[in-house]
Amino acid sequence: MELGLKGRIALVTGATQGIGWATSRLLAREGARVALVARGRERLERCAQEIAAAGGEALALQCDVSRAEDIERAVKAVTGRWGGLDILVNNAGTSMRGEFESVDDALWQADLDLKLMAAVRLSRLAVPLMRARGGGRIVNVTNIGGKQPEAGTMPTTVTRAAGMALTKALSKEYARDNILVNTVCIGRIKAGQWETRAKEQGVPVEKLYEQMGRQVPLGRVGEAEEVANVIAFLVSAAASYVTGTSVNLDGGMSGVL
Repeated sequence: MELGLKGRIALVTGATQGIGWATSRLLAREGARVALVARGRERLERCAQEIAAAGGEALALQCDVSRAEDIERAVKAVTGRWGGLDILVNNAGTSMRGEFESVDDALWQADLDLKLMAAVRLSRLAVPLMRARGGGRIVNVTNIGGKQPEAGTMPTTVTRAAGMALTKALSKEYARDNILVNTVCIGRIKAGQWETRAKEQGVPVEKLYEQMGRQVPLGRVGEAEEVANVIAFLVSAAASYVTGTSVNLDGGMSGVL
């Protein structure tokens, strides 16, 4: 399928690991120019070099998306290099989970800034740039826990739910501008946070993935590349009539929760 991404300008947050990195590589392979946004300079440079070595075009932007000034600087760098923006993938985030009474105001604020306000601020800057180019695509990566929260999942499930509400509201407000906004809600997907958890538990990450896979109807944990495939479709010309939707990418878990 021709995705129609050649020459498109994309900005991906959390771009050097897991879903963000898989998405950045795929968009670059499809001919998009990709701004990689993450906090670690060394890893950013390696990822940008890898894309360039494969014949793609990438811009490495060190940025803490929980800081408004960093976001503004990153978007200016993209427009300064390529003159606009067509695609925004709000992927940055981590799982901050705890029981309600254990989560203080500082942790709530940190999670809101990282997941919700980063998407708000980036989208606010992206919309006029997309409108000037005749339209665009925004994809917010959230989690199925935002739809069906479990106990002990504060604050992440609340901020994820807010991200889904943001998606729906933006999709209706900017449909007239041909700016399509969608959410990908992930379930159990291989990522760096699980590697960290495995080390904390003193078990091989493969063992942890095996245990997690038993909770999934498909019987396994998902790959970052499987999420990237869905994101690439949603930002492509092939998804020109898809907006305001939330795609569950969870191996069937949402059907059993």
